[in-house]
Amino acid sequence: MHLNQDNKLKLKATNAWVNRLIGDEQPGVNNEIIIQRFFFTRQLLIVAMDFRNGRPTILLKIKSDAMNREFNKRLDELLATIAIRDYRKLSQALVDVPLKFNWVRDVFEPLIVVPNAERHLLELVTDEEKLTVTYRQAMLKSNQLLNLLRKQKVQDGDRVFIMCGLHPHLWTTYLAAIKGGFVLIPAASILNADDIVYRFQKATPKVIITDRDNIAKLEQAISQHKDPINVKLLLDGEREGWSSFNLINEQSSLAEAADTSKDDDLFWFFTSGTTGMPKVVAHTHASYPLGHLTTASWIGLKAGDRHYNISQPGWAKFAWSCVFAPLSLGATVFVYKPKGKFIAADQLRIIQDHQVTTLCAPPTALRLLIQEDLKKYHLSLRECVSAGEPLNAEIIKTWKEGTGLEIRDGYGQTESTCMICNLPGSVLKFGSMGKPAFTYDIIIADGDGNELPLLETGQVAVRMHLDRFNGIFKSYIGDAVKEHEVFRHGLYYTGDKAYKDHDGYFWFVGRDDDVIKSSDYRIGPFEVESVLLEVDEVLESAVVGSPHAIKGQEVKAFIVLTPGVLANRELSDKIFGFCKNRLAAYKVPRILEFVSELPKTISGKIRRVELRATEEHRKTLKETSPYEYFSRQ
Repeated sequence: MHLNQDNKLKLKATNAWVNRLIGDEQPGVNNEIIIQRFFFTRQLLIVAMDFRNGRPTILLKIKSDAMNREFNKRLDELLATIAIRDYRKLSQALVDVPLKFNWVRDVFEPLIVVPNAERHLLELVTDEEKLTVTYRQAMLKSNQLLNLLRKQKVQDGDRVFIMCGLHPHLWTTYLAAIKGGFVLIPAASILNADDIVYRFQKATPKVIITDRDNIAKLEQAISQHKDPINVKLLLDGEREGWSSFNLINEQSSLAEAADTSKDDDLFWFFTSGTTGMPKVVAHTHASYPLGHLTTASWIGLKAGDRHYNISQPGWAKFAWSCVFAPLSLGATVFVYKPKGKFIAADQLRIIQDHQVTTLCAPPTALRLLIQEDLKKYHLSLRECVSAGEPLNAEIIKTWKEGTGLEIRDGYGQTESTCMICNLPGSVLKFGSMGKPAFTYDIIIADGDGNELPLLETGQVAVRMHLDRFNGIFKSYIGDAVKEHEVFRHGLYYTGDKAYKDHDGYFWFVGRDDDVIKSSDYRIGPFEVESVLLEVDEVLESAVVGSPHAIKGQEVKAFIVLTPGVLANRELSDKIFGFCKNRLAAYKVPRILEFVSELPKTISGKIRRVELRATEEHRKTLKETSPYEYFSRQ
């Protein structure tokens, strides 16, 4: 490589500016520090050099592909557009990703860390203490972890399995894996040993990173796994056979990024298994980090925000809203780690006391939060969003009455980033998912790839343009049949049913398997569940089809009551009557069953497939429940 003298740039910088990036190892020494940018034929090398001891010492190196300079310029403009909410301009933006691309090297370090070096990347709060990590500290620690893993012979493409609770080095690991070209496999702490064995068999990791709370079941799974796992890091404490994560402190804080390609695998996510065994979803270096620009725009983030996402590590939604959306704009990730279970009053107090500005919460959490007296809290919230399951209008209404803010719904999958959403400042239609995000071309399609007329229910499908970037996943690992099923006719079929109205808004109907077929009607569970949740006594509901000799199926609702409410005939009649006044006759539930809880995936999504199977089995045996009530009409 030859140094391009015409483009060589040498800039002097003050200690204060440089310290934002690298810190001052020798306080009080005021000799010169130089930032140099060398433009080579193919690379840009940014170097911070210390001349204070009479000879140059490299303090910080950031290498970036010089061929990406135009991309970086356009991306910087796009991030600014998101921050100022110029959504009309955003809708015209195109993301042309270079063939060689590493998000940490090409985006995070030069565009995010440099201007936000001393801003908190993370604020992790427990009931006793608060821990903070700056953007600069996160960058340096991730370099140290990358160097440690490389010393232990971990190479580009090797798989790193991480299972832990809310721990600051989660973010260290994510950044190190991206920069090092490793494939990251996040796993939720709620998984048991059999779940872990299943993941080991599918993924064959080379590295495991965990904490004390999860180490016992991991060791049980390792003992049942045929392949050795030689690199095992423990985040907290010491244990025989495991290396302490603190070993990273002995490593250099300078590390060179792997020269990854945009289509290289970066994440292997296991789906929550709503309708079957978990699938392995492969996302790339482009599809996930850059794909979440739509998520950042949906939330309405900007630099300096304190963003709280009520989610647990291991799921795609955690990466959505605790990693890539806030880190793409220089926002602070706020995390609350309580000792026990979710307590709505404690959550609201924390949001108030720590001046959280943006909130993302699943409907499950919001249903509990709106049981509190929201008006007594002095919140600093500017934006509230929800995803994971469709958002019922009753939640939106109650939240707005209590906080003055509207919760905006968003739609996506493990297989994607935020695909459809209600942007900040947009006109909301209660119950609608909103409109397609700016990188997605979405239609309602039939099984032959044809776009259906407005108001007609079909599958949500994404047009896969060869020349247009979006956040759709790359493949299902080891499942070519399923992959062929979802990628056909130039579309990605999501498996979700919806329709589109005359104003371009999309309306969720249900998973393809969840749609109830009664006589000649097709009934989506979401609309019926939304009406049920308007009844004061109803905390949660799930609607499925119950076998019927003539109709094929009839609508049955499983209902969890609010604490202190008793199930009886009088209450069931009240609910039946309420539904008859709010729903078309063919959508009204004919059967109600009061239950103590609903079956859910380990990520909190209702498993209607399990309710359907149980209902079919009981009907075959002609069994009934003492808490099951039939409509009198």
